[in-house]
Amino acid sequence: MSKITTLDQFIVKKQADFAFAGGELSQLLSSIQLASKIVSREVNKAGLAHHILGSAGKENVQGEDQQNLDVFADDQFIAAFKAQGEVCGVASEENDHFIAFDEETCQNGKYVILIDPLDGSSNIDVNVSIGTIFSIYRRITPVGTKAQKEDFLQPGIRQVVAGYVIYGSSTMLVYTTGAGVNGFTFDLSIGVFCLSHPNMQIPVQGKIYSVNEGNFHAFTNEGVREYIRWCQSVNPNEGKKPYTARYIGSLVADFHRNLIKGGVYLYPATQNAPEGKLRLNYECNPMAFLIEQAGGKATDGKRRIMEITPGELHERVPLIIGSKEMVEDVENRMNQHAEVSA
Repeated sequence: MSKITTLDQFIVKKQADFAFAGGELSQLLSSIQLASKIVSREVNKAGLAHHILGSAGKENVQGEDQQNLDVFADDQFIAAFKAQGEVCGVASEENDHFIAFDEETCQNGKYVILIDPLDGSSNIDVNVSIGTIFSIYRRITPVGTKAQKEDFLQPGIRQVVAGYVIYGSSTMLVYTTGAGVNGFTFDLSIGVFCLSHPNMQIPVQGKIYSVNEGNFHAFTNEGVREYIRWCQSVNPNEGKKPYTARYIGSLVADFHRNLIKGGVYLYPATQNAPEGKLRLNYECNPMAFLIEQAGGKATDGKRRIMEITPGELHERVPLIIGSKEMVEDVENRMNQHAEVSA
């Protein structure tokens, strides 16, 4: 029987890979572990606990209908970060404004966290995999003061930790500190995350493309449509299509599958969302950090995602992310065409 390595043991072993003071990484991830376990428990009993299912009766800042589990997850993660002491503030996709913690211990915290507490929440009621996406930065305002907006508006290249938790057939936590990507599966029998996917690397070329093809005629770049038409075409020599379409509609789930199997995920600009739909801070930057550390690539079609400096908390951008050669194929086709109306 092989020796089990828990997440806590792995963090201690790899602490030297974390660029800052010893012990901080463990404390930062311990709060994420705790909240994710609580959220995972609620997700797994959602079909029985009816108060968890359904709409919360209000919209978030994006104008999206909040689910009860959205609100629950948001509350759990914010409470965990506040209690931990290393975090001076949190920005969440579910809140209009960032939260600067008032407590003196928190103001001495060196980090801010940006989080999508429950990605893919529209799939809760139909039992499809959903997840949590998080991104951690060193604050740039003085320690000992309240967090300010500029602490949260940093380009992705300044991330010190990024990751996600996927709540599916099993619960997994995948993260990077800039020294590779590692995945941990939650073992219910002992209540801990155990290393199950060490040194995750995405194939440079995959066989899966993930895109909402219902938006095909609304895409504003002909290069995207050209790429999808090619993906749908049958190679006369092989008698089959070059790639297989797989689209779940939950970024975490689509990303996780492509990370393991190889593929490309596209959410380009559309007529209704000319700046893109996905949030730069809460979704694109953390996933870009992960994919680059796994050997892949992330772009908005023209720019490296992690080099974009956000101007607003809830800024949106187009996203093409996944296997390096597949992303570059899409990017090359897009750059051959100007942005046009469909």
